Amino acid sequence: MANTEFEIRGLCHLALVCEDMERTVDFYTNVLGMELKKTIAMPGGGQHFFFDMGNDSYLAFFWFPNAPKKAPGIASAESLPGLGDIATAHGSMNHVAFTVPLEKFDEYKARLDAKGVQTGPVLNHDDSERGVAAEMHDGVFVRSMYFFDPDGVLLEFAAWTRELNEDDVNLAPVNAEGVPSTAVGA
Repeated sequence: MANTEFEIRGLCHLALVCEDMERTVDFYTNVLGMELKKTIAMPGGGQHFFFDMGNDSYLAFFWFPNAPKKAPGIASAESLPGLGDIATAHGSMNHVAFTVPLEKFDEYKARLDAKGVQTGPVLNHDDSERGVAAEMHDGVFVRSMYFFDPDGVLLEFAAWTRELNEDDVNLAPVNAEGVPSTAVGA
């Protein structure tokens, strides 16, 4: 099904806010290997930097001189998935997931570990009651590992294990009270 309203070609950039731009540049360039592609000085002394995620997609960060302090458990996840509560407030950004090749997934986990980045458990997402499986099986649709950047932004390396299809849309959305809609996938 193609979008007949707008020709949306994917993600241009996702803009987040950091506490320390120097630390952010170090993490995203030296730990994750992204290239810093654009830097902007903002009126009032702020900064706006863009990191290349590949495929014409960028991860951008603002630094504001008077930004409020971070609020884990409200505006950002408090724990890594599989280790604790990941709920965040309405209108917040929960996490950023980067697509990685399935065949390099375990290698990339080892690289993060070697760089001193604490990762949560590898999660094999499936449609079971728990939503994750201990081992790979035909029902796993994506493998994930989660970690935090220096500002507490929850990041994910995600590797699709199969193509999604019409059977993957089988839940009715719920309203604010948790009551399901009458339309599945509405």
